[in-house]
Amino acid sequence: MPITRLRIDDEVNCHFSDLNLDHRKTLVKRFKYEIPGARYLPSVRLGRWDGKISYFGLGGTTYINLLPEIVEYLDSCGYEIELDDRRDYQREFQFETVAEDSFAHISWPKAHPLEGQPITLRDYQVEIVNNFLQNPQSVQEVATGAGKTIMTAALSQRCEPFGRTVVIVPNKSLVTQTEADYRNLGLDVGVFFGDRKEFGKTHTICTWQSLNSLLKSTKNAEAPITAGEFAEGVVCVMVDEAHAAKADALKQLLATLFAKVPIRWGLTGTIPKEDFAFQALNCSIGPVIGKLSAQELQAEGHLSNCQVNVVQLVDFKEYSDYQAELRYLLETEERLDYLAKMINGIAQSGNTLVLIDRVDPGKRLTQKLENAVFVSGSTKAKQRKEEYDEVAETTDKIIVATYGVAAVGINIPRIFNLVLVEPGKSFVRVIQSIGRGLRKAADKDHVEIWYITSTCRFAKRHLTKRKAYYREAGYPMTVEKLEWQ
Repeated sequence: MPITRLRIDDEVNCHFSDLNLDHRKTLVKRFKYEIPGARYLPSVRLGRWDGKISYFGLGGTTYINLLPEIVEYLDSCGYEIELDDRRDYQREFQFETVAEDSFAHISWPKAHPLEGQPITLRDYQVEIVNNFLQNPQSVQEVATGAGKTIMTAALSQRCEPFGRTVVIVPNKSLVTQTEADYRNLGLDVGVFFGDRKEFGKTHTICTWQSLNSLLKSTKNAEAPITAGEFAEGVVCVMVDEAHAAKADALKQLLATLFAKVPIRWGLTGTIPKEDFAFQALNCSIGPVIGKLSAQELQAEGHLSNCQVNVVQLVDFKEYSDYQAELRYLLETEERLDYLAKMINGIAQSGNTLVLIDRVDPGKRLTQKLENAVFVSGSTKAKQRKEEYDEVAETTDKIIVATYGVAAVGINIPRIFNLVLVEPGKSFVRVIQSIGRGLRKAADKDHVEIWYITSTCRFAKRHLTKRKAYYREAGYPMTVEKLEWQ
């Protein structure tokens, strides 16, 4: 009987030695996944690369969360496995579970829909938090608007007896939003992004970009503290809006800097459908153990109901590639004029959030709209927050934002209309974008979703996929074609 040695290095990485080359090749192939969009890269078109990446290396390196499938295959090949587990740190924890009234001695802060009332966790929030506490390495799909931030804070609070926690979020606005909830619960919290880099706190909230910058400055010996010092004492890493993290960022940070962090939780509004991205979550954090859909929250009255209105503008142009088509759809002056006329009409019924793919068309569209502001990645976090907060007091404001800034994690409840301009076919972007409008407010329990697209070739293909996503999510939908020229 052949013998292979399995060395477990940390919470993510492991290595098989003495495996037959043919068996290794089989495993490389079994765990190889196509990277979305790779087929269009020059290296793939020239035949230098197949556009795929494997989660099993030919040298025997792989990931702990793939072991069940790998071991099953090796058993079928007749291998005996010798285990060499090198993890010499605490990995077992006894957490205090939460109840609905665990934080009832604290009140919701100003501007919250429940301002001044005791913080009472909803029944599904209790279930989700306790599910995490029972599964220290796991991911849960939790719809936008379910209150993920308060759940994150509750989890951090339960980890305090064991060490520090780090919460990674996708953008600067979500850092400050999360920080506010942590402070409200009385937690010792600091942030690490942009000009604010606070050290020595029990809980740290940061962005992927700030952590990548820390790794680079550590490598160049330019950091005020090294990445290793930053991670010292961290017992839990949480990834909020986990779907927004690029697969390579997940692997780079969670499989290196935080590889020995034993508690790993991921919250996401959307589990990626692509195998490559799904496995990145699985390998870096853990398996998906729970799901709470927007439809369930709508049925229980926790989220606004919605109506999806697909408006397909009739265009007669034809292009050989999507980028050329998109330039026409977003940059043609007459088309922008028509979009502005539509959006001004839509905005008569209340505050409106417009999401668009590119900065320059977004700025041009904003200039054509009434009472509109433009928010992009270059907009300072403080200014973004001021614009978002103003929605709580007004009824006729239009915010135009790029998808990268506002499609994930932004809490603006008093949005009555959400306009999606050519958002493409990405499942994650589709569902997350709609989530921006589903949050309830005191005077809002319904949101109108406007999806503006075209009869052009690629836009038409994307519409077919998006309609399938809407049906899967249970959103009511109408489709209308408009002659605009």
